[in-house]
Amino acid sequence: MKLIYWGTPQFAVPSLERLLQAPDIEVVGVVTQPDKRRGRGSKVSPSPVKGVAMEAGLPIWQSHNIKKDQGILAELRSQGADAFVVVAYGQLLSPEILAMPRLGCINSHGSLLPKYRGAAPIQWGLYHGEPLAGITTMLMDEGMDTGDMLLNKSIEIGLLENTLDVAIRLADLSGDLLIDTLNQLDQHTITPTPQDPEQANYAPLIQKSDFSLDWSRSAIALHNQVRGFSPSCVTQFRESGLKIMATAPLGEAYAAVLPKELAALTQVMPTSDADPGSIVYIAPQQGPVVQTGDGLLLLRSLQMAGKRRQSGGDFANGFRLSMGEQLGETAA
Repeated sequence: MKLIYWGTPQFAVPSLERLLQAPDIEVVGVVTQPDKRRGRGSKVSPSPVKGVAMEAGLPIWQSHNIKKDQGILAELRSQGADAFVVVAYGQLLSPEILAMPRLGCINSHGSLLPKYRGAAPIQWGLYHGEPLAGITTMLMDEGMDTGDMLLNKSIEIGLLENTLDVAIRLADLSGDLLIDTLNQLDQHTITPTPQDPEQANYAPLIQKSDFSLDWSRSAIALHNQVRGFSPSCVTQFRESGLKIMATAPLGEAYAAVLPKELAALTQVMPTSDADPGSIVYIAPQQGPVVQTGDGLLLLRSLQMAGKRRQSGGDFANGFRLSMGEQLGETAA
């Protein structure tokens, strides 16, 4: 089977590597987003997928608007690919492109469709406290992740896992699911299933406002926001910005799924009627515990503006925190 791979970020790398290793599949080229400035030095560099393609000696096509690039479209058509495989490419495909390969364009999407269509499915799934994440392969159409579903596979999400943790696991899962999907499509042993639009929701690009923490929300809601949008959630502390990078909700409801040293904190937490955002306890070696609108939240990893990232315990010691200090806009 001849295919052309479409992908851009690190999430798409394991799937390409898996396809390159498959004995009955020939990857004849890669389409990826144009090189852009990355990192602190803002040097122009290739996408992670392009890096793998270059090492494999594959033809590479890049365009800011693939739908209108007639030169690339002609080259893609000339390859006679059986399928286009698309993983986090970054542009919508035109009807002309969708119609090129014999088996169609197969997308591997990082959610259990029809939930979380769109650009940030893993992040919003965690934000909403979903117990499962997954990969769905589908036949692409002109819509945003609206095509008929082919196969899916799910994983359980741990309470302390963040977006990066889940993305790494799903990226590894994607490659094997794509192999199964392509084989079944080629052998006509798979039946595409239409999505139920009534069950669909959208996972849009994350905005700067999504990073702001409101301490009147519950501990579990804040925890899900922090791990979903890791490592960028922010609050105010001592008239400066403070990133909250990892947390843990405390209480009997979470004791069974927390590590022992964190579950044990439930037994020593003081009863508090403090305002949301107040530091009500400083756990030795673990960090500050903050009162929220409902429940207590341990701050496990933090970064003050202009400083390096620190564990909660090091932050508490280094800044000599006091109980009663306040996080949030009132601290500014």
